[in-house]
Amino acid sequence: MRILSLVIIFLILSKTFVASEQIVLGLSQDEVAITANFDGSQILLFGAIQRDAPEPDGKMGVIITIAGPSKPIAVRKKEKRFGIWVNNQTVEVDAAPSFYAVATNAPLSEILLDVEDLRNKISIERAIRSVGAPMHIENSQSFTEAVIRIRKDQKLYQLLENEILVDQNTLFRTAIDMPANLTEGDYFTKIFLTRDGEIVSQFDTTIDVKKVGLERFLFNLSRQNPLIYGLMSLAIAIFAGWVASSFFRYIRHT
Repeated sequence: MRILSLVIIFLILSKTFVASEQIVLGLSQDEVAITANFDGSQILLFGAIQRDAPEPDGKMGVIITIAGPSKPIAVRKKEKRFGIWVNNQTVEVDAAPSFYAVATNAPLSEILLDVEDLRNKISIERAIRSVGAPMHIENSQSFTEAVIRIRKDQKLYQLLENEILVDQNTLFRTAIDMPANLTEGDYFTKIFLTRDGEIVSQFDTTIDVKKVGLERFLFNLSRQNPLIYGLMSLAIAIFAGWVASSFFRYIRHT
């Protein structure tokens, strides 16, 4: 009976220790509006670590991830045959986020254990889900690496190590640039607090990215009434061509 009581006390104290640090987050904006002149946006994330007890021992890490909508993507490998580049191999990546950013207060490998990364899919490589490739495909991992490389070049995948500023191990802040070529949808934002590589607290929120104004109207029209959208596009093209032709005729005769 005494042993059982000690076990219960130990479990209560363990839960209290885990809950002794909690993340409180703020966002400069929880909505990004895509307009005709949209050239990107910067999200400022700031927050604090609330403690009910003195700060525990162990190296502290703060990790912030922002993930856009995930969709399957077909990755094709080209080869040159008879002087012509042709698609030779294709691998279907089951789910790849349209945008993914990871910001940290220190090198990711120093504040996150590999087992925690595997469990929570925090790093860019783990955020992409690729179940498997056909047996005849050699080095299938290279297809996933190609997706990461291309989207890094487009600023859609970002690893921002040492970009989170932490003051007195309590307050933290960072800014993440979101490029102009964003996909509409919910962008899931997660903040992880780690101690010696283990996650001790997590906070989740969402940033809404959506088209507004004329862009929203045209997008909905193209999905809901494609025939009307096509006829309207054709009419605009004809009208624009007529205006340009009339303008050049006027210049020629003046």
